[in-house]
This record gives sequence, C-alpha cells and structure tokens, in this order.
Amino acid sequence: MSVKVAGAPISWGVCEVPGWGRILDVDTVLGEMAALGLTATELGPPGYLPEEPAACRALLDRHGLRLVGGFLAVVLHDRDQQWSTMDDAAEVVDLLAGLGAEVLVLAAATGLHGYDTRPQLSAQQWATLLGTAARIRDLAAGKGLRTVLHPHVGTHVETGPEVERFLADSDLPLCLDTGHLLVGGTDPVDLARRHPARIGHVHLKDVRAAIADVVRGGQISYTHGVGSGMYVPLGDGDVNVAALLRLLAEAGYDGWYVLEQDAMLPRDSTAGDDRPRRDTARSLAHLNTFVSSIHAR
Repeated sequence: MSVKVAGAPISWGVCEVPGWGRILDVDTVLGEMAALGLTATELGPPGYLPEEPAACRALLDRHGLRLVGGFLAVVLHDRDQQWSTMDDAAEVVDLLAGLGAEVLVLAAATGLHGYDTRPQLSAQQWATLLGTAARIRDLAAGKGLRTVLHPHVGTHVETGPEVERFLADSDLPLCLDTGHLLVGGTDPVDLARRHPARIGHVHLKDVRAAIADVVRGGQISYTHGVGSGMYVPLGDGDVNVAALLRLLAEAGYDGWYVLEQDAMLPRDSTAGDDRPRRDTARSLAHLNTFVSSIHAR
C-alpha cells in the first residue's frame, strides 16, 4: 500500500479567519514542507499564495512542490449572494486549474466571521445551498477539477445529521476531514465504513476527544478549542487513523491524504515557531508506521 501525502498551510497556523494568529511568511512554510519530504500542498487562504498562476507556479517550483487543490468557504445558501459566490468560485477554479490542481474543497460558509457562531437554515436555504454547490461543481468540472464538500465546524454542514442530510440530498463526494467530522459529532471511521464511495478527498488530523466534546457542547468556542490544543499530531489523539486507512484502502481510495493539524501561533511570541514543523514531522512518522502496518497484513 502507498499513499499520496500533501501538506497544508493551516498546519503552520495560516488561516483565513481574521485575527486567527500570527502568520508565518510563505517561503518559511513552503520551505519547511519541502524539508520534511512533502512534495505537494493545498492552496491555503485567499491571497496567501500568489493569485496569478505564473507567479504561484514559480513559487511552488522553487520549493519543489505541486498544488493538490484548495479550500473555498463561500456562502451557498443565500439567493441574493449567488452571483458573488459564483464569481469567487470562478477565480479560485481558474487559479487551481491553471496550476494543474485536482480538487476544489468546498465549504458551506455562514457569511459570518470565523467558525464560532452558526445560524440555522430554512428548508429553502438548504435547497439553495444544494443548488449552488452543484453549480460550482459543474463550473469546476469544466476546468478539469473535482469538487468535494467539506463538512466543517462553523459551517452549514457540520453536525452528524447535516452530513447525512447532505449525502442524501446531493451527489457531491465529501472531503473526509477526520478532525472536523469528529468535532461535529461524526465518527470519521464509521462514515468511511458506511459511505466508502462518497469519499473524494481526505484531510488527516488527530483530535483530543475531551476538548472536542466541550466544543461540541458549547462550553468553549471552536477558536478556543484550537488554541487549547484540540488538534494534535497523528497518534496523539483519539482518531483511529490506522482503521481509517485500512477501510479506504479496501474501498480502493487512491486520492490524496492532506496532513492538516489546525494550528494557531501566538501573536506576541516567536517561541513556538518550530512547533508546526515538529508536529508535522511526527504526523508523517506515524502515518508511515500506519501504512507499513497495513501493508504487512
């Protein structure tokens, strides 16, 4: 068994949420990815990598990296915003396609800042969400990209019932994000067991379930949870990564596994700047152990 492994800027604390934390410069992040042996990355938040394809390609080439895909959190449920949503999607699709990427990772944003509050949708808004997601899928397909829907904390597809509802109402595959699913109340291993054909992309992260429980229960915010160390290197948390890899291998999944340990660097100190590199190295080592174990069976 072999797996295709990519990195992601969020593991270095690079996030689209305003005020999330201190953002490391792009050459540091990409250089550390490459030094760890990674050969591919996702795009990161808007504007982090150059938004002109030639400039972005030159930057990635300088670090020996290719682009796998990119995350796009846009409002899908609001009829009045559909034109601007499609414009935003078209810009990202053009960039991804121009760089030879494979997948658009779509999330159903609330339109609010961050991921700590989430209004409920009406039936009509849910129907609009489905329709807009399908239009973005078709737009991306026209440029050679696959689209997956990312269940994500603080979006309109977060909880277990919402994930199941989306699977029933839409034909889009999912980005199986082991962390966001668990925080939202879905066992990612069970989801992969029940819906193997609907897994189109994988974000691998490990989670301390005790912190996820209090985030899910509303005692602390998602942002507080991340800042409290909810996400940890593979093998240090409560996600059964080995079982997940085994299930996906048996189902014939041949896509990318993107290492994502959502991080938040303190704004007033550089003391922890080496933590993303060390944590990603540990995750890679554990992933190789899991892969070797499965291969030996």
